[in-house]
Amino acid sequence: MIRRLRGAITEDDHSGFGRPTRNTRPRTKDRPDYSKAEIALVVTVDRGRFRCLIPGTINREISATKARTLGRTGVIVGDRVRLVGDTSSTEGTLARIVEVIPRETVLRRTADDDDPYERPIVANADQLVIVTALADPPPRTGMIDRMLVAAYDARLEPVLCLTKQDLASPAALLAAYTPLNVPIVTIQPGSDLSALRELLANRTSVLVGHSGVGKSTLVNALIPGMDRATGDVNEVTGRGRHTSSSAILLPLPEPGGWVIDTPGVRSFGLSHVTQESIVAAFPDFVDFAQDCPRGCQHDSSAPECGFDAAVAAGKLAPERLDSFRRMGRAWATPHG
Repeated sequence: MIRRLRGAITEDDHSGFGRPTRNTRPRTKDRPDYSKAEIALVVTVDRGRFRCLIPGTINREISATKARTLGRTGVIVGDRVRLVGDTSSTEGTLARIVEVIPRETVLRRTADDDDPYERPIVANADQLVIVTALADPPPRTGMIDRMLVAAYDARLEPVLCLTKQDLASPAALLAAYTPLNVPIVTIQPGSDLSALRELLANRTSVLVGHSGVGKSTLVNALIPGMDRATGDVNEVTGRGRHTSSSAILLPLPEPGGWVIDTPGVRSFGLSHVTQESIVAAFPDFVDFAQDCPRGCQHDSSAPECGFDAAVAAGKLAPERLDSFRRMGRAWATPHG
C-alpha cells in the first residue's frame, strides 16, 4: 500500500521492518594460513588462560588465550596447538591459540551415567595409569573397572598402580585384575619405582584416581623437585581431599616421556561408552562374539553367549571372562 503524507509519497507501512543493512566488509572464503605457526603443548588450563610449552633445547612456557575464530572448540591439556603472537615467553606477554591439531586420543567421562554431555579430560595420551590405594581410602573395584572401560573406549593402554602396600595386602586386587593382562605395579613410600618408570618411559601417561590415593606423591617421586601439593584422607568420610584443582602435563626426566596429573574423582560416568567399544578392547574376545546370537548382552544370563561356549571349549580362561563381565556390570551400573 502506498500512502501520501504531507504531500510526500512514502513506501508501504511494513517496508521498514526488513533486515537492516550492515556496513561490514563482504565475507571471504579465504582463511588465514597457520601452517607455519609454532606448535606447542597445552600444559594446563586456568580460567580461560592456557599455559603452553614449546619443546626445544630450552623449553619455552607461553601464556595464551584462545582465538575467537575457534568458537566453542574446547582446548584441553595435552592438546597440540598452533600459536601466533608473542611466543617469546617473556613475562607479561600473551600469545593466541589459533588452531588445535587433530587429536590422536581423547579420554572422556561424564558427570554421571544419565548425563548426555561428554567431558574431555586430556588429549593425546597413550596410557592410562589408574592409581588406587590399598587402604586409606580403601580400593573400589567398581571404580577401577569403570576407569578401565574408559581407557579401552579411548584406545589407551591401562596400567594399574597400587599404592600404600605398607597398609594392606594387594592379593585380592592382583587376583581380580591379573586375568585381564593389565600391567600392575605395587608400591609404598620409599619403594623402588624402576618398574613404573620403565612403563612410563617415552609415553604420555595420564594419572587418574580418587583423591588421597597418592597421585601427587607419586608425581613428586617420579620428578625430583616437583613439589606437588599432597593431602590427607578425611577420617570421618574416608575420602581424600582435593589437592590438584586442574590437570597438568609434566615432563619426565631421562629417558623422557610425559605424565598428566589430574584432580581426584569420586565418580566416572560412562554414558558415552558403547558395549561394542568394550568388546573391541579385547582382541581375543572379538572372534568369540561372532558366535553370539543377535543382540547378545554378553552377561552371565545371556543364552547361548559365544563367550561361554569359548570357555567350555577351553579357548578362553574363565577368570578372564569373569573379569570382563565385571567390567560390563560396572559400565551398566551407575557410579560403579
